[in-house]
Amino acid sequence: MCDGAGMAPSHNDSPRLKVAVVGLGGIGGAAAGLLARPGLYDVTACVRQPFDRLYVEGPEGVFDVPLRTFTDPAAVAPVDWVLLCTKTHETASAGPWLKRLCTPSTIVAALQNGIDHAERIAPYVNGATIVPVLVYYNGERLTPDRVRYRPVSANELVTPDDAGGRAFAELMQPTPLHVLTSADFITLKWRKLLINAAANPITALTLQRQAVLRRPDIYALCLDVLAEAAKVGRAEGAALAEDEPQRMMTSLMTFSPELGTSMYFDRLAGKPFEVEALTGAIVAAGQRHGIATPLNGVLLTLLRAISEENAKPQS
Repeated sequence: MCDGAGMAPSHNDSPRLKVAVVGLGGIGGAAAGLLARPGLYDVTACVRQPFDRLYVEGPEGVFDVPLRTFTDPAAVAPVDWVLLCTKTHETASAGPWLKRLCTPSTIVAALQNGIDHAERIAPYVNGATIVPVLVYYNGERLTPDRVRYRPVSANELVTPDDAGGRAFAELMQPTPLHVLTSADFITLKWRKLLINAAANPITALTLQRQAVLRRPDIYALCLDVLAEAAKVGRAEGAALAEDEPQRMMTSLMTFSPELGTSMYFDRLAGKPFEVEALTGAIVAAGQRHGIATPLNGVLLTLLRAISEENAKPQS
């Protein structure tokens, strides 16, 4: 991380910041629309299909904003900020965009799942500062130019409490998305991983939205899956409580049963899953520490089988 002197200047005392959003799914689409709406930044989107306006459905209704889109990495120039909102397994395919958008003075906010944001992204960003961001709003892409987002937490975004995290919080200040900066980011990123470790595999494998987590047998299974994951997280340095699995399930029960997960939507669409950054990360960390994770291992095997089949070219 660079210190505050290397950060892009505040929107209060500088020309309009240039912000590029790479990955315009539910998460990236909501972020792009909310950043563009106040008119303070020069926001562009890197997309597969071009469009002129972006429609965002949120708690206060629907709004639309004009949004400049690019479909060719060769057409973009370096920017002050990049919001990387692709799935983790799509990071390499975003590489051509990142290499064109980033310089050492760029800040890349990684709105991605997983626990190894910086290691995953660093090869593509030309020495840019990387800010890992945990996302706590539910996003769904409805059409190429329309997304829906729903907050599910008091803090929709979480970053480390360092120069990069604080700069990101300032960037997002004009939007309704609240950013929490935390000195104990390792614990919070494992808590987010635990949320994903229960909800994503179960909804994808059952092809049901989060209502399925309310079944007593599924609820009990999730507690056991999370107990394994929490043990691994503690070995990794996360300050997870002994009753962390129950806390995570209690939190999940506050989410609308109609919400889906990224793996659920990817399975419906016949796409690969970001399984390696979620369940795969738990199993891999367990192996590093000599901790058995049999339930997560079973889920990983099943998810890989579906994801790899979905990744095959369609005839």
